This record gives sequence, structure tokens and C-alpha cells, in this order.
Amino acid sequence: MEQFFQQLINGLAVGAIYALIALGYTMVYGVLKLINFAHGDLFTCGAYLGLTLVSTFAITERAGSALGFVILVVLVMALVAFLGAVLERTAYRPLRQSPRLSAVVSALGASIVLQNSLMLIYGARYLVFPQDIIPSIPIRVFGLYIPLLRIVIFGISLGMMVGLYLFIQKTRIGTAIRAAAIDQGAARLMGINVDRVILVVFLVGPALGGSAGLLIGLQYGQVNFLMGWSYGLKAFTAAVLGGIGNIPGAMIGGLLLGVIESLGSAYISTAWKDAISFCVLILVLIARPTGILGERVAEKV
Repeated sequence: MEQFFQQLINGLAVGAIYALIALGYTMVYGVLKLINFAHGDLFTCGAYLGLTLVSTFAITERAGSALGFVILVVLVMALVAFLGAVLERTAYRPLRQSPRLSAVVSALGASIVLQNSLMLIYGARYLVFPQDIIPSIPIRVFGLYIPLLRIVIFGISLGMMVGLYLFIQKTRIGTAIRAAAIDQGAARLMGINVDRVILVVFLVGPALGGSAGLLIGLQYGQVNFLMGWSYGLKAFTAAVLGGIGNIPGAMIGGLLLGVIESLGSAYISTAWKDAISFCVLILVLIARPTGILGERVAEKV
């Protein structure tokens, strides 16, 4: 049982990061009905920008461990949010009235540009994060020793997810996002600036993805310019598992996927963990094609 709970905690820590990335996919799809294939590369940008701020500008050393870490997270989120806004303005907005396939091709092109830009700027080798940003102190919780880093990662991820949910449900701009997701034409008739709503989505989603990239870099200690593809695919799987376009569904899907991977690695084989995750996804979609929290929506004709 001790091993089971240990793997469960590990899975929740990784799943929380999957959920943060999945929220970016599901927010963009909810409003634009578009899969932002460049989102995984924005996640990678967050990891590299965090490494730059730590290594070159020594943010955590100048401001102290706790305050420096908070400043680091905020700066990474702000920078990646800016990249998301630039992406929306250059790659998606000009194609807003074009066939949906054009936007998909543009998203793939943006992904390739971001990926190769990171390779040219930082090189193709793995880069290593400093090890002393968060002290590696094991904390005893209910008889289990959990690294402080995993507790911090899970706490930050959970806080961001709850904050996003309250933002969408309790604020005026959140209400506008939900209205635009249901019907953009009706939202415009009600006086909602849909272009501004879409811009906010491309600010918030990439910001969450960028923070997830930073957390992954801290957890595993190294980053690579290709890592956005694998983590983006996992996060997209989590979004589909929970119900694409559904924010609570993306959260649940990410956590569930992380737990399945962790338990599969521990009790079956690490080589089969991805296959197990996708088998579970297939089974869920066979039983419930719209995902765990997805709802059937009538098509407009």
C-alpha cells in the first residue's frame, strides 16, 4: 500500500502539470473550435525562458528563494502570454474567416517556427536547470516521504487551476469567454468584443502552459527543444479524456492521466506507460465519446 500511495502522489504531481497544459488546448478549442498545435512549443518556451531567468539573470539568487521563485513564475507566465498574443495576432487572426483547415496548417507552421527558433537560440543539446532553486527536502506526510519540490509543484498547479475556474465562472471577462464559446455571433450582438475575448484566451492559456514548462524543468532538471511535442500530445490526450472544451474536464483528465501513467510504470512497465494511457483513453471514448465531462452539443445548420 505504501508503494501504491507513493505512486499515486507522483502521478498527481505529473498530472497537475498535464492539466495546466491541457487547459490551454481546451480554452482555445472552446472559443475557436481549433486545436492550437503550437501550444506544446509555448510550453517549451516557458521552460527555456525560466532557465534563462535563473541562469543568466539569477532571479532566485537576487530576490531570495521564496520570493525569487514567485517572481520567476510570474515573469515566465507574462513572457509566454506575450508570445501567445503575438501568435494569435500573426498566425490565427488573419485566418479567422478562412476555412478551418487553413488555421490548422498555420498552427502546425507556428509550431515548427517556435521549435526551430528554440533550437537555433539555445542549441540542440539538453540544458540543465540549477538544483538549488527549491531545496530537495523530503517531508513526511501520513508515513510517506514526499520531496518538497513535488508538493510545491502540485500546490502551484492546483492553485492556478482553481484560480482559472473562478476567473471563468465569476468575472465579467470569464462570462464573455463562456458566451463566445457558445455562439460568437450572439455574443457580438450582446456587445461582447469577441476579438478581445480571443486575445484573453491566448494570453491565459499560454501563460498556464509556460508555467507548466517551468515546473517540468524544475522537476526533471533538464529541458530540450523537442519536449513540447511529447508533453503537448499528453496534454491534448488529457483534454480529450476529460472532454475537449470543458475546463473542469481538462483538470480531471490531466490528473487522471498522470495517475494512470504512474501506476502503469510501477506495476506493469515504464515502457508501456504511454500505451496504457492511450488504451484507457480509447476505452473512455468508446464508452463516452465526448469525454468524461463533455456534453453533446447540437450542430448548427
